[in-house]
Amino acid sequence: MRTSPLSLDEAVDLTRTGDLWLFRGHSAADRAIRTLTNAPVNHVGMAVVLDDMPPLMWHAELGKGLRCVWSGSHHRGVQLHDLRDAVTQWCGRYEQHAWLRQLDARVTPAQEDALLRTIARLDGTPFPTTVSLAARWARGRVHHSAGVETAYCAEVVATTYTEMGLLDPDRPANFYDPGSFWSGDGLSLLGGARLGREIAVDAH
Repeated sequence: MRTSPLSLDEAVDLTRTGDLWLFRGHSAADRAIRTLTNAPVNHVGMAVVLDDMPPLMWHAELGKGLRCVWSGSHHRGVQLHDLRDAVTQWCGRYEQHAWLRQLDARVTPAQEDALLRTIARLDGTPFPTTVSLAARWARGRVHHSAGVETAYCAEVVATTYTEMGLLDPDRPANFYDPGSFWSGDGLSLLGGARLGREIAVDAH
C-alpha cells in the first residue's frame, strides 16, 4: 500500500472515468457538513476522462470561479470542470486535503453514454442552502427521495453511479453524503465493481 502522497501530476495521469476525488477542509461549513453526516470528508467529485478530452471533474459546489466545460459558462451548483483546475482550487483557495479513490471496473460505452446523459440533465442544477441540504439528506436516510430542483455533491456522484449501473437504483441519491464514498463506509457497488483505498494527493 502506498504511504507517500501522489503529486497532482501523478494523480491526474492515473485518473480514469468513475474514479472519485474526496476533500476535507477546516472551514466552519466544512466542519458542519462532517458533523451533520458523521463523515471524515466534506466534498466528493467524480472523474470524467473520455477520448481526447482533458481529465474532468463532475461535482456540485457553491463557487463559480471556474468555467464549466459542459455549458461554457461560470455558474454555481452542478458543474463539469477541468480536473487539474478543480483540485488546485479545492486544495489552494479552499485549503482542502485531497484523496483519490480509483474505480476497479471497466467503464463500458453504454456506461459512458449514461454518464453523458446525466451530465446533460444535471449540469447547472443549483446547490442547496445548508438547511435544505440537511433536510434532503435526512429524507434520504429514511429512503425518501428528494426533488431535482437542487443537488449537493454526493447526490450528483450517487445519481451518476446509479445511472451507470454501479449503485442500487432502489436507494435514493439523497441517501448518500460525501462520507458514503470513503472506504470506511463499506459502499457496495454492483456488477463486480470496487473502489480502491484512498490515496493522498499533494496538490501544492
